[in-house]
Amino acid sequence: MSIVPETEPPVEPELSSSDLEEEGDAAADFLEGLLDIADIAGDLDLDVRNGRAYVSVESEGDDHSLDRLAAPDTVTALQELTRLAVQSRTGRFSRLILDIGGSRDARRRELEQLVDRAVERLEEGASQASLPSMSSYERKLVHDIATERGLVSESYGEGPARHTVIRRS
Repeated sequence: MSIVPETEPPVEPELSSSDLEEEGDAAADFLEGLLDIADIAGDLDLDVRNGRAYVSVESEGDDHSLDRLAAPDTVTALQELTRLAVQSRTGRFSRLILDIGGSRDARRRELEQLVDRAVERLEEGASQASLPSMSSYERKLVHDIATERGLVSESYGEGPARHTVIRRS
């Protein structure tokens, strides 16, 4: 069996805050059009966090129409569509993050619980704990959470089977 080293994606140049704000504006335009077509009310908030445009869509008042879009797979799909729209407008690859109805914060809490269960397995004597396959964004969150808890984490596998393994440091 041969092991093929994973190739790293090309390093994108650091974008200025005005470039990231342009990405946020392009994303907001796309999402406003999409929400209008779907007849879904939502307030958009644009921010720049950790070198990425961050776009959040929240419900207006007691309107829960966004709940239909807040499922993790749906948010991921809409994020990719939004990134493509931004890329089409700016000519640059976009790493923007889309949050719908607080779904990203909710998913982070779920991942924290998943890491906590992995820590319990390590405390019970396991040498490592494998987590289920997840998106690159979710794996990045898991790596951050593991680091916060003083653990070491690495990703293994390819494509949809890529997952994270956590060990003691």
